[in-house]
Amino acid sequence: MDDMNQQVQDLGAEFWEWRIPSSYRSPDDVPRVELPPDWVPAFDQDSARRRLEHAAEFRRRWEAIDVTDDSVPNQVDYRLIGSAISRVEWEAAILRSWERDAVMQVQQALGPVYDSMVPPPPFDADRQDGVIYRLHRVGPQLEVARENLARAGTSEPVGAAVRLLGDIDEALPRSMSELSPLFGPGRRGPLAAAGAEAARELVEFRKWLIDRRDEMPEHEPVGRENFVWFLRNVALLALSPEEIVLLANREIYRNYAWEEVEMNRGSGDARPPAFESAEAQIAHQIRAEQQVREFYEDENLLTQPDSLRRYHTAPLPPYVQPLTWLGVANDLTSDRRLDEDAVAYVWDPTGPLPYFFAVNACDTRLGIIHEGAHYKQLALSWAHPNPLRRRYCDSTANEGIAHYNESLMLQAGLFDDAPWSRLVIQNFKRLRSLRAVVDVSLATGAMTLEEGMRAFMELIPIDYQTALEETTMYLAGPGLAMSYTVGKLEIIRLLGDAKRVMGDRFSLRRFHDHLWSNGNVPTSLLRWEMLEDPSDIRAIDRAG
Repeated sequence: MDDMNQQVQDLGAEFWEWRIPSSYRSPDDVPRVELPPDWVPAFDQDSARRRLEHAAEFRRRWEAIDVTDDSVPNQVDYRLIGSAISRVEWEAAILRSWERDAVMQVQQALGPVYDSMVPPPPFDADRQDGVIYRLHRVGPQLEVARENLARAGTSEPVGAAVRLLGDIDEALPRSMSELSPLFGPGRRGPLAAAGAEAARELVEFRKWLIDRRDEMPEHEPVGRENFVWFLRNVALLALSPEEIVLLANREIYRNYAWEEVEMNRGSGDARPPAFESAEAQIAHQIRAEQQVREFYEDENLLTQPDSLRRYHTAPLPPYVQPLTWLGVANDLTSDRRLDEDAVAYVWDPTGPLPYFFAVNACDTRLGIIHEGAHYKQLALSWAHPNPLRRRYCDSTANEGIAHYNESLMLQAGLFDDAPWSRLVIQNFKRLRSLRAVVDVSLATGAMTLEEGMRAFMELIPIDYQTALEETTMYLAGPGLAMSYTVGKLEIIRLLGDAKRVMGDRFSLRRFHDHLWSNGNVPTSLLRWEMLEDPSDIRAIDRAG
């Protein structure tokens, strides 16, 4: 390894050693990392200042490294570090959800408790102690939230937080009661006490929010200028907000058209019955997961190495069920658990179900082609020989792959035997496209929270709770929801150009193998590395 490459690798290793434990907690599953049982996020004003000081020092050292004449792969690694540093600045200094957004702050207070419960049992002593410790930290964390919101909070996220906490006085104690049998006898009493204490604190916080909502200013969108900064520096995209909305709206019309074609084929009349039990759905998932793996190989689409574990399902634990609004109910493992199967939790398929759970209860492949693609991508990326390619930087790469995979599986013929599922995938595509419109419009101020929720409920349609959880997440994290459609379209553009450049030498399998294993790398950088085409990066640099 030459000296310049070593400098980049050393800086990246030092950055991630600092960054992972100093991150904010995310409800999304893709950025989720494995942290010590007693970890809780710091989101007070002083910690934000320290984050920015660290980021400024890393940026100074990053800018001091000149890789202009170095190899393209090393320049790509260098740009990845720049993106990761920019995300720290975006979160702490520009977006400022840590002090403005009540939903995000509830996530920081209670979310770590949820994260400690999501991986499957057993609960060893350290894990049990971690749950209890994090419950005890809910009150102090909410006190930080009060200080932040009293200083900088805005009213619109407060209303969403109040709704999400609507039944917390019953939900959290019920969750702890269901969890208790998995704890040792000596820890069950402390668990119940800590859960009751946290529930009281959350109820008081909910009341505090209600009392002060009218005193808070209206939520200010991050604004076009700042969002463009995010696109250029974090997501490494050369697109403008207006181009993204235009592309997403065109995708919506395209999805309407293909949905109508599927309806004309009779797909809308062929909805299969839901599975008769969670156990039946789980058994189907096992068979379907194997079918999908074989399909990738038989169609020469994506290599399935023997080291890649399985993406299976399990009944939604009763201790997780009351709190699923805190994050995606799955365990995609981690870079430390590559020898374990990933698990997604399923609800009772015979009851009323939210949007995604409802369709998976009829055909488990509909979840396998998206969340299962996340697991494959993350597992393959975690095993990358280059440590800098193993870490999440921005969702456009990861969600782009999963959404692209939905279209890939539909087009390649996986669902030729399932008319209704083909129709659902078209609806998925419409949902992802609408996400991009709502996300960017919320960020630039062209749409309010209520307007975004109404768009989902009327145009997809999805249920109120899903619409609430989706749209409030966009306020706290602009740029996430657009990543599905934008990432998919960028992958398709890259694929088309790769075929044009390589001609008969092009291979879908090789293309996808490289894409999945480098699934944390933005496509602008993959274009540079795969095609020796730095045009997107040059456009970003010209924009400053």
